[in-house]
Amino acid sequence: MTDVTDGVLHTLFPSDQGGHEQVVLCQDRASGLKAVIAIHSTALGPALGGTRFYPYATEEEAVADALNLSRGMSYKNAMAGLDHGGGKAVIIGDPETIKSEKLLLAYGRFVESLGGRYVTACDVGTYVADMDVVARETRWATGRSPENGGAGDSSVLTAYGVFQGMRASAQHLWGDPTLRGRKVGIAGVGKVGHHLVEHLLQDGAEVVITDVRQESVRRILDKHPGKVTAVTDTDALIRTEGLEVYAPCALGGALNDDSVPVLTAKVVCGAANNQLAHPGVEKDLADRGILYAPDYVVNAGGVIQVADELHGFDFDRCKAKASKIFDTTLAIFARAKIDGIPPAAAADRIAEQRMAEARLH
Repeated sequence: MTDVTDGVLHTLFPSDQGGHEQVVLCQDRASGLKAVIAIHSTALGPALGGTRFYPYATEEEAVADALNLSRGMSYKNAMAGLDHGGGKAVIIGDPETIKSEKLLLAYGRFVESLGGRYVTACDVGTYVADMDVVARETRWATGRSPENGGAGDSSVLTAYGVFQGMRASAQHLWGDPTLRGRKVGIAGVGKVGHHLVEHLLQDGAEVVITDVRQESVRRILDKHPGKVTAVTDTDALIRTEGLEVYAPCALGGALNDDSVPVLTAKVVCGAANNQLAHPGVEKDLADRGILYAPDYVVNAGGVIQVADELHGFDFDRCKAKASKIFDTTLAIFARAKIDGIPPAAAADRIAEQRMAEARLH
């Protein structure tokens, strides 16, 4: 007899991810689509989260990613003050080889079949053009092009929100909400990172950058000769003498057992998702006196933007909402101090409280 703790239902429902309301397995043989849509919570409203298109090694890995990411979206949307729960979808396969109009349309039909319980958007491996295709089959696709009634690239407001989180960190730590004269290191100057550079330079910060793509570094250096410096890699960046703020804006897991002990910065505030490599890293940061602005709070500008599409996109309205990331970040630091816990744990508590209160109504 099979041990029920090893079964698929145990993975999906009483999982250590907090339990999910609904997990949908999608298959369309004609197009080759295999996808997982995970709805973690609709306590605050329809679940909102992007579609990741990725060549997972196993189907189990794909399901686990959907569960983790959808739970994270519940917390992100709650802290962003949105009337949305958390959801996420993953399409299994290499987008470079299997992505097609037929596949995206089939995926759109699955999203539509959920009747608005799940609202999708772009994520790793999916782009604005893809959401335009998905939207031909469902009204619950955001992150579309302006030509198709969407808001387009969300990286502008993502960077703006991260900058607000940095300002709040500076206010909390140094008593002044500015980065003027501060040395800030950015790892990853792609879609979001290069916008962040602009905000920091305008604020008078000293900016140091790195990126695995040399063309991204060159673009910044050519645009701002003499105003930005570059180092060889992230390892060199986090060890930079005099660094005061570290902004991970590339892949997740940037804060780990190797990087935290050698980090010279006093603040970590960046756009990357899932920066803490494992539970306990937030305590390691606190023990070293490093202030961590929770990633899912400060990088919420993008989700604020795609959520606004459902109401007819208005950039100024979105920017006003993203500006509130400053106040939210300060509130998290205050709660952390009162409760004697790291900011990441304080953010989780505030998000859980908002979701719990919504369930009572």
